[in-house]
Amino acid sequence: MMTTESAAGTTMRGIWVEELGTPDVLHLRELPVPNPAAGEVRLKVEAVGINFADVLAAAGQYLTRTRVPYTPGMEFAGTIDALGEGVTGVQVGQRVASLGGRGGLAEYAVSPAAALLPVPESFSAAQAAAFPVSYFTAWFGLKTLGRGVEGEWVLVQAAAGALGTASIQVAKALGLKVVAMASTEAKLNLARSLGADVTLLQDDPERVQKVRDAAGGRGVPLVLEVVGGPRFQESLDMTANQGRVIVIGNASREQAGVRPVELMKRNLTVTGLWLTSLMQDPALAREAAQELAKLLATGTVVPQVGQTYALADSARAFRDIMDRKTTGKVIIEPQR
Repeated sequence: MMTTESAAGTTMRGIWVEELGTPDVLHLRELPVPNPAAGEVRLKVEAVGINFADVLAAAGQYLTRTRVPYTPGMEFAGTIDALGEGVTGVQVGQRVASLGGRGGLAEYAVSPAAALLPVPESFSAAQAAAFPVSYFTAWFGLKTLGRGVEGEWVLVQAAAGALGTASIQVAKALGLKVVAMASTEAKLNLARSLGADVTLLQDDPERVQKVRDAAGGRGVPLVLEVVGGPRFQESLDMTANQGRVIVIGNASREQAGVRPVELMKRNLTVTGLWLTSLMQDPALAREAAQELAKLLATGTVVPQVGQTYALADSARAFRDIMDRKTTGKVIIEPQR
């Protein structure tokens, strides 16, 4: 039972997925307004950040099984509309962002109170929705798991995307030097504007050697790997001996092979990163939140909002992400 009554009606517009597949499985429907259970809050959703993980989940290709029917949208921002039993520390009318996991692509969504993040007053709803997944992932990849050291080189792939732009900013805040790779010159211009030291087209035929040369001919000590497939071996080739490869994604959706002997000979470390499991560690989540809050407060990192879509255009937003037509964080606004 809610401890605070809401002004919301009984129905709302939302995206409903009954079977997994291409973005065409996303349908705009009239749905019941959800009520928050104990320990949950309900948000009037103003902006939803869309990640490649959302696209994979709807296709049935994510790390965990996607249970249907469901409403996609793992990170979203808006105003608290109602409190479930036992919720303290937040109040109706407060602006927050959520790492709720699903349900964001609707006019109203529920979220565990523990998944809420405060929103700086200067942030728009779109900036708030663009922050959680990308910046926490970048922090864990560069600092917690990547153990980045000031002055080291890091390779950031897909540098103009949501994670890429976040990674460049966090890397520069940590004092790292950045080699950024992207698919077009326009995307490289964005990477340079965020502080990338060296930029390369991802299909440059000499990309492996150019990355190694940028780091003094030895390769980069740290790689944020998001492509997978045949390019995974290239990531290893670009890595310095004793370097670290942090596997964050598999945009190619192809299998990658690893030769253990190569890792042994060069003393390489390959580490997987999945934000969901890391955020379940209270100490790690708290440390990341505290450090990122400092960077936000000083304006050192600013979420990069990309293309914005209405709720009815959700399928097109998913398709544009698949086709690499976007930069920054794609945002869907349910109230439009």
